[in-house]
Amino acid sequence: MGTDGTPDQVITDLLTTPARWAVVGLSTNRSRPAYGVAAYVQSLGHTVVPVHPRAETVHGAAGYRRLAEVPDPVDVVDVFVNSARAGAVVDEAVAVGARVVWLQLGVRDPAAEERARAAGLVVVVDRCPAIEGRARGLG
Repeated sequence: MGTDGTPDQVITDLLTTPARWAVVGLSTNRSRPAYGVAAYVQSLGHTVVPVHPRAETVHGAAGYRRLAEVPDPVDVVDVFVNSARAGAVVDEAVAVGARVVWLQLGVRDPAAEERARAAGLVVVVDRCPAIEGRARGLG
């Protein structure tokens, strides 16, 4: 079990079961962590949906300004925004019916995390899918 309380098997299942991941904060800026992590998630066989105010196409996938604009359901919402904005993203993830909210390293909003759990979502906190996947020998 990780320090966030999420069982390791849940993390492994999230990384190995094909899903649709909305990556909030993903842009064409190659120097940002979201860019590389999204490429890694995509390499594992997941569909990546960029969500960013500029709605840019990234890694061959059309982008959207907000989660609510994404036309098809998303399974995982991977949050690459600062902690001050994370609560609004978590609430939007709940509203669109996501199954999982993954808050990246350093992104914390305990009240939002609790709201997501209360709504039945799996909540992963302060972990990175690329780090977790590579530690498991994935990709």
